Amino acid sequence: MKKRIFFTLSVILFGLLSGIRAQNDFEIVKNVDIFISVLNELNDKYADEISPGELTQTAIKAMLLSLDPYTVYYNESEIETYRINNAGESSDIDITLKMMDNQMVVSDMLGDGPSVKSGLRVGDRILKVNGQATEGRDIDAIYLALRGQPGTTFTLDIFRPTDGKNLSFKVKREKVKQPNIPYSGILGDKVGYIKLNQFLEKAGSEVYDAFRKLKDEGMQYLIIDLRDNGGGLLGEAVNIIDIFVGKDIKVVETKGKIPEMNNIYKTRNDAADAEIPIVVLVNEHSASASEIVSGTLQDLDRAVIVGQKSFGKGLVQKVYPMDYNTSMKVTVSKYYIPSGRCVQNIEYFDRDTTKGGYKIPDSLAVAYKTKNGRTVYDKGGVEPDVPVAIEKVPDILAALIEKRAIFDFANDYRARHESIAPADKFTVDDALYQEFLKFLKTKQYHYTTAVETQLQELKAAAERDNAFGSIQTAFQQLETQIEHLKTQDLITHQGDIARSLTQEIVSRYYFSTGKLINSLQHDRDIEVAKEVLLNPSRYKSILSPKK
Repeated sequence: MKKRIFFTLSVILFGLLSGIRAQNDFEIVKNVDIFISVLNELNDKYADEISPGELTQTAIKAMLLSLDPYTVYYNESEIETYRINNAGESSDIDITLKMMDNQMVVSDMLGDGPSVKSGLRVGDRILKVNGQATEGRDIDAIYLALRGQPGTTFTLDIFRPTDGKNLSFKVKREKVKQPNIPYSGILGDKVGYIKLNQFLEKAGSEVYDAFRKLKDEGMQYLIIDLRDNGGGLLGEAVNIIDIFVGKDIKVVETKGKIPEMNNIYKTRNDAADAEIPIVVLVNEHSASASEIVSGTLQDLDRAVIVGQKSFGKGLVQKVYPMDYNTSMKVTVSKYYIPSGRCVQNIEYFDRDTTKGGYKIPDSLAVAYKTKNGRTVYDKGGVEPDVPVAIEKVPDILAALIEKRAIFDFANDYRARHESIAPADKFTVDDALYQEFLKFLKTKQYHYTTAVETQLQELKAAAERDNAFGSIQTAFQQLETQIEHLKTQDLITHQGDIARSLTQEIVSRYYFSTGKLINSLQHDRDIEVAKEVLLNPSRYKSILSPKK
């Protein structure tokens, strides 16, 4: 039976390949034939039963992985997930799960969805979904169990550590929409702020509506926050630029192998406001459509870019439907912003650009000119006009986060307090910080400072040279002094720890949006952006060519 199946497969593929042969593409014909032969041999002779479908999908995905990270094959079961993710809608419960101590824990929630309505809280440990235990199952399997038609229900059995109780909830599925704009408002000094998380449907009209509302509230300067925005729909990026530049201005050009992938996108309408000073915030996770907006506004000298160099994704994908309800997302072109540069980080075949370890050297960078004649470079991403160094997280704070001391304290605080001050007003004062220090006495956490690491390297080098004995006393004295300093770290870094505590507690009441609002009060990028906007001569100077 199986041989007949493979024979039929071969006949079908031969018919398909005849069209390819007509194109004289011998390499494709030869290698597909080889693949069919390998599959047939495995089916006939391999010691165990094989799954032809799984083997074929593995081969396809491995093949595409050798091209670029964005050309992807979707089998029948993955199509719906892709559609949901790109529409920004889901009938899942609005929670984020994370494995903690081999248990499935609610680590984050949206603020107005079914999870909040049902009574779930961050920190709850999911024991069962519809009566089936979660132990031993991976997170993807749990998410799949939570998915279903809006209006239907499922049950969750959980353990709440702060109460020491097992609880059961019946949750009604709803469509959950991830907002393009989680927050917009006035930050003071007539500076408006729009946080854009993604470029999904209606992102352009939502930015326009937020902009008009802020103008009505007296905004005279604007910050557009594209940090951690991984992109989305190219058309929505064009729609956003349309708000701030004149009509019929070239925004982006795409160039590919086939003519229909070569397109020029221009603004279609008169600007809603072509004069308001703008700062765009970017970081190493701002990608794709975020780089079209920031790079185009930079090339047109319409905004000052502040932050860190963006990710560097200058590739355009298109989804093609295929047989048997499968699809493939294919990189079909590269995009070029008005100056002519492409922001793509080169050598994506062999480099993991998400690690930030690869930088295009100056010797390979090509210079381009902005509208005003400023020099910009194609160095794999949009380089900010005003760079802001990433603030280092103190070792003690990193340890407290890793060991979930801050996470657990926020859960404990939520269990003891029904409400707190508004998100932009709440803060961890000295009295509450002392509560946290008492809470820490029940926790075990350890961390190694950079100085300790260097000291151990010194010891190892001295031992290799048989010289440690002569410095052992001094070494031990240094170790004692470092331990003493570490005991003071909770006081030395109280400000950083208290801010992290504040945001974590706020997120228990006002969720991710509240956490964002609270974080804006101590945001170095925001501070620099306001300094630029509120200094007209500096703003103008940045957008002028260097003499």
